[in-house]
Amino acid sequence: MPLPSQPLRKLGFLTIGLFDETDPRAGHESTLEVIELGEQLGFDSAWVRHRHLQHGISSPVAVLAAASQRTRRIALGTAVIPMGWENPLRLAEDLATVDILSGGRLNPGLSAGPPTHWEDVKHALYPDTADAEDFGYRRVRRLLDAVRGEPVTTFRGTEGFEVYSDRVQPHSPGLAGRLWYGGGSLRSARWAGENGLNFLTSNVVKAEEPAGFADIQLSLVREFRAHHPDGDRARVSQGLVVIPTDSATPAQRAKYTEYAAKRTPRTAAPQGPRRLLFAPDLVGTSAEIAGRLHADPAFREVDEVAFALPFTFEHDDYVQILTDIATKLGPELGRQPA
Repeated sequence: MPLPSQPLRKLGFLTIGLFDETDPRAGHESTLEVIELGEQLGFDSAWVRHRHLQHGISSPVAVLAAASQRTRRIALGTAVIPMGWENPLRLAEDLATVDILSGGRLNPGLSAGPPTHWEDVKHALYPDTADAEDFGYRRVRRLLDAVRGEPVTTFRGTEGFEVYSDRVQPHSPGLAGRLWYGGGSLRSARWAGENGLNFLTSNVVKAEEPAGFADIQLSLVREFRAHHPDGDRARVSQGLVVIPTDSATPAQRAKYTEYAAKRTPRTAAPQGPRRLLFAPDLVGTSAEIAGRLHADPAFREVDEVAFALPFTFEHDDYVQILTDIATKLGPELGRQPA
């Protein structure tokens, strides 16, 4: 077996925040309780996915604003906000406001590209400008500039009793250093590095070369750092689906095994026209999972993770999984409790 990687420095988790359409509050409350539990267990970060027109978190900034008032230490992230749905200037205001409220704990993750099912939603989302919208990196860049304090208007000054700024208010000076880009291609990894962001790499990559998942992910990490001003010190977080079974009941172990088995076929070869390749879910004892991670060449190059929670499990399952990650798997990976 390869030598273990450097000790894990930051331990995080990611949740989708599913809810029942007939009772959405219960699901949102469960998500907030999971984040609170994460802080109690000593996790360094909690991340929420972004799901438009689905039964998952559609407004992660609002959810994390609530979480910021129920926690005191844990970092709060989005993985990721698809910028095609957003006005960069307005989003910059929201992110800065929540960062101020959280005491500087917000870690916004972003991505480029058109909204999912664009042809079906464009007339509702951009009824007058659909054909003119730019969904490439320039849209993300507009947000970066706004968060970094670049002017967004040509007017500043006083009109009567009203004082106007030429940059987004409130301005949160540390927020720009906590912006992340979620990418699965070499091009996106390169762009994130060139623009000085942090980099989120998940359990899905674009198969641009004939290699296995771990080797492709490793190439993304190295491409990002090769183009980042901080080089090998540039921050990368890996997000695989990890399900430890140390304290699971027999019924939970059976459920977890069945869940992973149903998802395994998609890991055998690239999927669809975009050639997306998925990583296998890691199910087993913490010692077994740690062994598999130490054999992963991409994991050996990072010291931050945001392990993804499965989409469809129950609240009690998440409690068990997070508890085992914090108390069993984290120490196996050399991570010291926060």
